[in-house]
Amino acid sequence: MRPSRLLSGIAVIPAVAVIAIFFLLPIGVILVRSFTDPEPGFGQYAAALADPTTLRVLGRTFGMAAIAVVSCLALGYPFAYLLTLVGPTARTLLMVLVLVPFWTSLMARTFAWISLLQRDGPVSAILAFFGFDDVTLRGTAAGVVLAIVQILLPYMILTLYTSLASIDRRQLAAAQSLGANRFRSFLQVYLPQSLPGVFASSALVFILALGFYITPQLIGSPKEAMIAQVIGLRVEKLIDFAGAGALSGLLLLATIGIFSIVVLAVAPLRRGITQMATGGDRR
Repeated sequence: MRPSRLLSGIAVIPAVAVIAIFFLLPIGVILVRSFTDPEPGFGQYAAALADPTTLRVLGRTFGMAAIAVVSCLALGYPFAYLLTLVGPTARTLLMVLVLVPFWTSLMARTFAWISLLQRDGPVSAILAFFGFDDVTLRGTAAGVVLAIVQILLPYMILTLYTSLASIDRRQLAAAQSLGANRFRSFLQVYLPQSLPGVFASSALVFILALGFYITPQLIGSPKEAMIAQVIGLRVEKLIDFAGAGALSGLLLLATIGIFSIVVLAVAPLRRGITQMATGGDRR
């Protein structure tokens, strides 16, 4: 076993080196500059948290990410649940529909949304048909969220499906045999077991939505800027690497906090599911 473990350790060295050089090292340099430029301390972070514009952008970013999570969950959960019900052929076809966006360039999809959301575009024509005249979603937060949801929906569906597929559906049949109807058996048996997957997929979508840059840059407007655009502006226009590093540090801290909350929330859920599946503690 020792030679096998040694070979396994050697095999992961290239991947660890790539992550350390191209991911951890740049993040470390940015964070160090945020604490040392122009002078050591928390001045950049204090300035960022004291700036009303920065706080407003942070609040907007978190709000839009939260709306994207709720929208993706509302659309993705039924679709992922459907994947667990259909046969192999139908599941393959539905999976193709989910995976098609991954085969298309992000830039291509973003420019497609620009055409769809612009004035007198297809979306405006559809809204006008239902009585909503002169509605233009390009340059608005709603248009940005709509594009983000379309891009991140596959992540929600695939993560949810992995969790839902592991649930034993015979428990639903057992609950129904004891007198529960389909809705009650789903609500009390199936839904609680799917919550770890819901938390994990929601956290993934939320974290990805926080760092969106291209989509809000092309579809949104300066008035609806997200935090990634402000970071890019500080680097490209203001040459303020320390300030950009502070904002990046705040975003990284928020990401770590969200991940920690999800881990702490999922652990007791998994213990409860395990106890429920084994019939509780046995003495």
